[in-house]
Amino acid sequence: MKKHLLLMVLLIVPSVFALAQKEGFSYKFYGQVRTDFYFNSRQNNESVDGALLSYPKGKDLDPAGKDLNGIANLNMYNMHSRLGVDVTGPSLWGWKTSAKIEFDFRGNSTNLGIIRMRHAYFQLAKNGFSVLAGQTWHPLQNTVTAELMNLNVGAPFQLLLRTPQLHFQYQDKLLKVRLAMMWQAQVASMGPGNVRSREYIRNSKIPELFASIDIHNETSTIGVAAHFMSLMPETKTEQGYKTTARVNGLTLEAHGRYQKDLFMIAAKTILNQNFNHANTLGGYGVSSIDPQTGVKEYTPLRMSHSWVNVMYGKKWRGGIFAGYLKNLGASKNVTNLVGVGTNVDQIASVAGEITYNIPGWKFGLEYNITTAWYGTPNQKGRVKNTYDVTNHRLLFAAMFMF
Repeated sequence: MKKHLLLMVLLIVPSVFALAQKEGFSYKFYGQVRTDFYFNSRQNNESVDGALLSYPKGKDLDPAGKDLNGIANLNMYNMHSRLGVDVTGPSLWGWKTSAKIEFDFRGNSTNLGIIRMRHAYFQLAKNGFSVLAGQTWHPLQNTVTAELMNLNVGAPFQLLLRTPQLHFQYQDKLLKVRLAMMWQAQVASMGPGNVRSREYIRNSKIPELFASIDIHNETSTIGVAAHFMSLMPETKTEQGYKTTARVNGLTLEAHGRYQKDLFMIAAKTILNQNFNHANTLGGYGVSSIDPQTGVKEYTPLRMSHSWVNVMYGKKWRGGIFAGYLKNLGASKNVTNLVGVGTNVDQIASVAGEITYNIPGWKFGLEYNITTAWYGTPNQKGRVKNTYDVTNHRLLFAAMFMF
């Protein structure tokens, strides 16, 4: 019954908008139907039935010494088909107004019927200034992005995340300055017991803070950005005492992009501290514990990750992507590590793709090879005594865009 009601809503709502537009408003509907086929040579850390590939899993040996993760897989999915609408409205005190609502059918491995909100925000703009409130791409992600058929758009080397935010921007012909405050929604930070929860930032009472500055012209962009996050992993110790101890993380980023005619090159480098909620690696450890109260002090792990992307063409468009991530450990001795990939020393990846593009359609073929080095963290969280595993991924995707 619910599925039938949902189908009726999807069919009726666009018709209602088309017939009953309010004066001063305009609506532009858009979307895509996408089908993906992929092959992996081994098991991987991933989400959404493999739609978002991250990096290969480490070895898991059975009693005979055979690697349980050394098993290939093949899949097809359509979950990244989506619908959206862009709205422009009447001016508000001289400010231009607009809004966006977009959702897809991503679902998960147990319920593929889930509709997921991707973007939902309104925006005011005037004389180069703009204010945005709602959910959209995390501003640390969309400073510069890679161009890939793979839905991970370069993760874990690139950050991948949408968040509720209050975003301020000033832009002219040469300069772009952005300031933002973000909260967590669809993906939350990792906490004690490697459990994700939005409570850590809610109890902190400090949103994620972002600032960036870019210099740009018609063909080039170059800039830097900074991000600060303060989490409160616990409110009560194991001994029953109240605690307000925080783990603070400062993430720094530099980026650049050049595009002219059929050629594009983009690159980004990031030093992240505890940014594990953005489809990348990161975490923290306990640097001290009060023996009487159990109150902990925390120190974040540092992850360095960089990527470069080169593309050329229009109707036939191809290129390469290369990424590298290194676990730099903590600045102090730590125990009880929490996060993603705390036993990974480094990851390297190279991908090549070719796409065929005509109005309304896009077909793409991509090959990706990713190697991860696993080991044992030492007292500063740096991973030693490593071994490597490699995944080969072949992806074909077809998109009908409207």
